[in-house]
Amino acid sequence: MASAELSLFNAMSTGQASFDERLSLFKESKLVHSLVNVGNLFKLFLTVPMNSASCERNFSCLRRLKTYMRNTMCQERLSDIAVLNIERTIHVDLDKTVNRFDAAPGGRRLALHYGSQGQFPITHNVTVAEGGTADMTCRVDHNDNTSLQWSNPAQQTLFFGDKKALRDNRIELVRASWQELAIRISEVALTDEGQYTCSLFTMPVKTAKAFLTVLRVPEKPEIAGFTKPAKEGDQITLTCVTSGSKPAADIRWFRNEKEIQGAKEVNASGKTFTVSSTLRLQVDRDDDGVAYTCRVEHVALSSSPQQTTEVLEVHYPPFVDITSSLTFPEEGEYLKLECVSKGNPLPDSVLWTKDGGELPDIDRMIVEGRELTFTSLNKTDNGTYRCEASNHLGTSRAEYMLFVYEDPPKMPPHPASPFQLVPLGTSPPKAAVTTGFLGDPNALQQKGPDHALIGGVVAVVVFITLCLIIVLGRYLARHKGTYLTHEAKGAEDAPDADTAIINAEGNQAHAAEKKEYFI
Repeated sequence: MASAELSLFNAMSTGQASFDERLSLFKESKLVHSLVNVGNLFKLFLTVPMNSASCERNFSCLRRLKTYMRNTMCQERLSDIAVLNIERTIHVDLDKTVNRFDAAPGGRRLALHYGSQGQFPITHNVTVAEGGTADMTCRVDHNDNTSLQWSNPAQQTLFFGDKKALRDNRIELVRASWQELAIRISEVALTDEGQYTCSLFTMPVKTAKAFLTVLRVPEKPEIAGFTKPAKEGDQITLTCVTSGSKPAADIRWFRNEKEIQGAKEVNASGKTFTVSSTLRLQVDRDDDGVAYTCRVEHVALSSSPQQTTEVLEVHYPPFVDITSSLTFPEEGEYLKLECVSKGNPLPDSVLWTKDGGELPDIDRMIVEGRELTFTSLNKTDNGTYRCEASNHLGTSRAEYMLFVYEDPPKMPPHPASPFQLVPLGTSPPKAAVTTGFLGDPNALQQKGPDHALIGGVVAVVVFITLCLIIVLGRYLARHKGTYLTHEAKGAEDAPDADTAIINAEGNQAHAAEKKEYFI
């Protein structure tokens, strides 16, 4: 990444040979956020001393600055004076310094003016797409009839006032006055990119820089890696490539309008970039007919991004299912069974069999394409019918169990009511027991009342009740006991009941008759 940024910055600063000029270009073009690594290199070069002697000389200057006469100097003033002394080789524009001092907020007691007041050219950076038109304007707020001049990145004079200096039909004059010099560059190319200079010929000459950025529209993207057709379960890699963009374009992937993420890669080629994005996926039958779109977005394509779409074709084994035209097949009725098959490629034909063999009655059982037709049903048609379809990837089968009823089903008289009165001694119609039937139409008898299940439940309930009665009777029989009347009071210590009755108070003559039991 650092090498790519250095290559791009070298291409931008072709007309600046010295380090100071390149540093000024970097600062004035505000490239600190776009070329981060180049900015870090500038910081290292400016802060790390080349040798130890330079550091010693910087510290030794303090002996000359802070003498006993300047001992009360504050730290901020000492630092500023030390910087001025140490960096005395750097040119200081006194005009800018004086004007900044004069324009500082808070007011000044002395109105200091050096040279012509406000004679500073003002320019702005310009960004244009390749092939477009760039307007370069240099303006001076206060000018005392001093000429203005525009120069290109190669320091070739384009216009001096209203006089054209460079023979280039693409460059023309828009306005020329003492306060403004505006030029226009048509059909801008990548070679026109760079730093342009507006000069105001005062004493000394004042200059202002304007950087012309040329955008290049990326080429239409191309998708590679499509295998036509792909097989279910294959691993495929889709690569979308666009080249010639400046700055680097952005690539986005979409699967039927839903965005998916890809792996992006950027390669620099001179001033332009080649961008690619890779998408890896394992295809299945759901991907058949899916549109994968590669969309390129760029600052020069703000309103209409470029895109390319490819439709994925996936081959997979067939899948079959059988549908019936009748819910309750009856004797004598017309029945059609259809073998619905899905696959890619679609099976050309299907094979019908009955109970593992050929169809027994080809006069009544007619096969037309994927359909099996019974002209008139009877009981001999009962059985299992199989439909088989195949392509070069595999074979699929489906079965249908046919049961032909004797009597046609009768619908209830009132469709809104699920109940119907049935005369005593007659069997209910079939429609009365199939209300809400959603399963196999040939399993009708499974959806009526299950009398065996009801009888089993009743038998279990009766058995449990009898068991409870027997257990309760045995419990009461084991707990039979005696009790004493009031006359037997005081015989609690007798060893048995008979002795207690004999020894009890009161009339004991008929004690045996007062012995009572309870159950």
